[in-house]
Amino acid sequence: MLLFDSIGPNPKVVRMFMAERGISGIPVQTVDLMRGENRREPYLSKNPTGQLPALQLDDGSYLTEITAICEYLDEIASAGPSLIGATPQERAETRMWTRRIDLGIIEPLTAGFRYAEGLKLFSNRMRCIPQAADDLKAIAREKLAWLDGQIAGRPFICGERLTLADILLFAFLQFAGTVRQPLDPANSNLTAWYDRMATRPSAAV
Repeated sequence: MLLFDSIGPNPKVVRMFMAERGISGIPVQTVDLMRGENRREPYLSKNPTGQLPALQLDDGSYLTEITAICEYLDEIASAGPSLIGATPQERAETRMWTRRIDLGIIEPLTAGFRYAEGLKLFSNRMRCIPQAADDLKAIAREKLAWLDGQIAGRPFICGERLTLADILLFAFLQFAGTVRQPLDPANSNLTAWYDRMATRPSAAV
């Protein structure tokens, strides 16, 4: 296998997932996102969406969505507890929360960044809607406030289990703090959860 890596929260999710899952030894090739290497050949032949990361499998095929990459790695890992779930119910719960976080928080958060602070970088790479940036950021804040109430009394998003949902949210909230979308300290449950996640060795990858 070969992992095509870069800066940004998406690659961070996969690196952190691998660290938590105890997966090592996969060769890494860095793609220069800032110079647009991901938007031209030869990378586009590997991932026609031009996004990062991508995982080249041993048969030469590619996986290119972070949830798909993490689930694949989780399934092939030879030891250690699953970060998706050990039962059908646990796996469904992880996927439910991962999807809620992805659609409700991460999508508006990242679009708000691309259409505002990141506009210079992204305006020539995708259709941008600058006038929507503030509203998208507000949607992300509202969903984070909702999530804060949902996780009261839980050490992790899915209760007692560290899962992909935690890793996904942490990586993007860490990124958000660098692009003028810090976590509101009024979200005390999320703030405590974030602080706990930040102390894990995997947070430094």
